[in-house]
Amino acid sequence: MGSVIAVRTRAPEIVLTFDDGPDPVGTEQVMTALADRNATATFFVLGTRSRRHPSLLAEIVAAGHEIGLHGPDHQPLPRFDASATERRTADAAKELADLTGRELRWFRPPYGRQTLPNWRGIRAAGLMPVFWGPTTWDWRDLPQQERVAKAQQGARPGAILLGHDGFAGTLDGALEEVTHTLDRHDLIGQILDRYTAKGWRTVSLGHALEKGRPIIAARFSR
Repeated sequence: MGSVIAVRTRAPEIVLTFDDGPDPVGTEQVMTALADRNATATFFVLGTRSRRHPSLLAEIVAAGHEIGLHGPDHQPLPRFDASATERRTADAAKELADLTGRELRWFRPPYGRQTLPNWRGIRAAGLMPVFWGPTTWDWRDLPQQERVAKAQQGARPGAILLGHDGFAGTLDGALEEVTHTLDRHDLIGQILDRYTAKGWRTVSLGHALEKGRPIIAARFSR
């Protein structure tokens, strides 16, 4: 009864993940930074935003990145029981698979919140929850260098980095709006350059698991 929290690997690779997209500005900024450095990532997308920006999903896949599900919307999972979680997750995963032509494997619970019934619903829908270790702190209104420094804390081969290529809003079911502006191209570029200087590559979760094994642990909260 666990979720993926990291990858056990001997390869010098860190897993990049981005939540809350696709976003016409943020997703393009992130993908440009990744392309400049030959990096790949897993994008955990929302159903609400994927319907608004379906062409961006095709761009993400065409660029060699992986699609995961962040939910049909950004409502906290503990609002739902196991059966509702399974139904919502399965329907959203099918919709994304139809849009992208790719089967989904991964699910990132909004706000990192899930109960045991939620976990059961996600697994019954055929997906595996994925959490993270280091973060970019990009949702906080901070100087860019503080975000870059935060992304170094806990960074090591096999770690899963949390970032955002957009910010979910109230139209997506989020609890609040994030209002500060963010240069994601600069932020991700600086973080990846720091990792490269340490000899680390940055890859999607699926890519990392080609050479490693998932580290599973219980992650439950309301």
